[in-house]
Amino acid sequence: MASSTTHRPSSHLHAHALKLGTSADTFTINHLLIFYSNRGQFESALKVFDEMPHKNLVSWTAMVSASVRNGAPHLGLRFFVSMISSGFCPNEFALATMLSACQSMAHASKLLVAFSLHGIAVKAGLDGNPFVGSSLLLMYAKHGRIAAAERAFTHIKNKDLTFWNAMLEGYVLSGFGHHAISTVLLMHHSGLAADRFTYISALKACSISNEWDFGFHLHGLVIHNMFESDTSVMNSLVDMYFRAGHKETAVSVFRKIRQKDTVSWNTMISGFAHDEDDKAVFGYLIDMSRTGCKPNEVTFSVLLRLSGAKENASLGLQIFALAYRHGYTDNVLVANAVINMLSRYGLLNRAYSFFFSLTSTNIVTWNEMIAGYGLFSHSENAMRLFRSLVCVGERPDEFTYSAVLSAFQEAQVARDHEQIHAIILKQGFASCQFVSTSLIKANAAAFGSVQNSLKIIEDTEKMDLVSWGVIISAFLKHGLNDEVLFLFNLFRGDSMNKPDEFILATVLNACANAALIRHCRCIHSLVLKTGHSKHFCVASAVVDAYAKCGEITSAESAFTAVSSATDDAILYNTMLTAYANHGLIHEALSLYEEMTKAQLNPTPATFVAVLSACSHLGLVEQGKLVFSTMLSAYGMHPARANYACLVDLLARKGLLDEAKCVVEAMPFQPWPAVWSSLVNGCRIHGNKQLGVVAAEQILRMAPSSDGAYVSLSNVYADDGEWQSAEETRRRMVQNQVQKLKGYSRIEM
Repeated sequence: MASSTTHRPSSHLHAHALKLGTSADTFTINHLLIFYSNRGQFESALKVFDEMPHKNLVSWTAMVSASVRNGAPHLGLRFFVSMISSGFCPNEFALATMLSACQSMAHASKLLVAFSLHGIAVKAGLDGNPFVGSSLLLMYAKHGRIAAAERAFTHIKNKDLTFWNAMLEGYVLSGFGHHAISTVLLMHHSGLAADRFTYISALKACSISNEWDFGFHLHGLVIHNMFESDTSVMNSLVDMYFRAGHKETAVSVFRKIRQKDTVSWNTMISGFAHDEDDKAVFGYLIDMSRTGCKPNEVTFSVLLRLSGAKENASLGLQIFALAYRHGYTDNVLVANAVINMLSRYGLLNRAYSFFFSLTSTNIVTWNEMIAGYGLFSHSENAMRLFRSLVCVGERPDEFTYSAVLSAFQEAQVARDHEQIHAIILKQGFASCQFVSTSLIKANAAAFGSVQNSLKIIEDTEKMDLVSWGVIISAFLKHGLNDEVLFLFNLFRGDSMNKPDEFILATVLNACANAALIRHCRCIHSLVLKTGHSKHFCVASAVVDAYAKCGEITSAESAFTAVSSATDDAILYNTMLTAYANHGLIHEALSLYEEMTKAQLNPTPATFVAVLSACSHLGLVEQGKLVFSTMLSAYGMHPARANYACLVDLLARKGLLDEAKCVVEAMPFQPWPAVWSSLVNGCRIHGNKQLGVVAAEQILRMAPSSDGAYVSLSNVYADDGEWQSAEETRRRMVQNQVQKLKGYSRIEM
């Protein structure tokens, strides 16, 4: 009924025109075309246009505009070309419409069309028209051709505020924050007064370039020029203050907004969601509802991604239900966030079912689902979905390749890795840093070789500091310590590259893992030279590396040099662990006392080191007291590693039944390592019965554990049951479990 009611006035108007005999009147029919177009009745507009005996410039322009407005940019282009072929010179409205439509066209053709439109605008003398000129500048910026936009801007003689704002927004869209700020200053010096669009773009530029002082000056101008009544400008100010880390000021500006819209509330919700402040986020959501302002797709997208990051399935599903109630689950932005949330919860089957049920998707939707499989290394599913994406005609972007490569964590996927690499080369993404970094990370997992990575690095135009850090970290993650050092030397081969704290800490970890003391000293000297010695992450890595290389004195010196200037618990934890591992138990306990007196907040790792020290000295009562202190004094629930240390402490001292009670009572499912501590205690104190039970538990959980078979065999042997010991060894052979050979390594 609603539909027929909507169509009735236009149908009556059309019928009335025919009755009066004005169907051949071009002026009247043009108005009818525009009427149909504005009411969304595109098919009726097409029919009327086809039946027109005489078409003029307005007729053609109306159809170009109607096509673009109804999501058919290619049809709009055909009308535009036909208009020129019919002898009409396009006006500013047709040109501006087509320039805006270029972004919606196919990737291969839109830039060529844009260049052609620019030529037509110049030939028609319309490139200086504010409507056409601003569209032209923004079109180039959206295509990433900022240099072309600058040339076009320079050739415009009489620039009004529209051109300056377009150029300013173009710089912002391209991420050129400092250029945008320079444009604002030049515009100001030219005597033009800024409007709301100027302020909105300029505030975005401050966030891009981190030029917060300039943003604060803009705030002063907003007040001085009485733009505080403009909601959009105030929203931009709130966003800028959040990005600058001034939450209190952001809240203060928000409270001054007289007419808060949905964007105002979304800005507040997004700002606090970035800091994962659940209480503030949902507080503003409730306040938003109370004011009668309804959440939109942006609101739900932010909330869903926040709940996914928090891994709170109950909360996320409630938000999903709320989005469904408001009718937003079919919205692409919300749908993408739903897939992201479900994937983070590990509900991959539900995420895929939801993805499969969607009527409208974009490349981001596909990327989210592929990335979900990547989170859990489901390489087969990721590749199958990637192939489906290509089959349906979607064009993968750099995020698609990164998502599918993130699923490659095993050597078995080497063939798939090679296929993806070949497609990346074919599609011209090899020079993209983002893709190259993902490719090298996957290469480290699939091949464990640095040789394949060298070719990828060569193909990349320029590797920045972040990319190098990610690559070096990826090789460390897979235990490829020598490769880490090789890559670091390659990185330093370029005199322009200076390592940051992240890279230095990663390389020091590689030195520690491989016990390379000479390399460790070299990196330490570089740390001192670059001024990173007081950074807590690097300082901890230096201490850890020296300790693992057996140089406890050097570790102690490095710790002493930095500890007076920092109160970081991680640094103290590293030194505590170093003392405990070197058997310097009294020093470890003394450092713990020093840490307590300094009122440093300990972490679970602190208590792992202290409990380990107590275990080595057999200080059962002190160890129990330290364990209970975690919850009673610091409100900290013991982690798995803390329970493992307590079990080891009790088992070493012979309190085997008490250790078994801890294993059975802890809030975690027992794991092989904790049963192994109990087995070792049983061997030391001759409790064969409990030792057998614990060893069998390990074999049930990890049937291929060589240590479990050896421990069980030794339990029998220690009790003189040689036949059972032999039978255990025989079971080990039958199950094709081989004892891993130990090895030592020294640096020459």
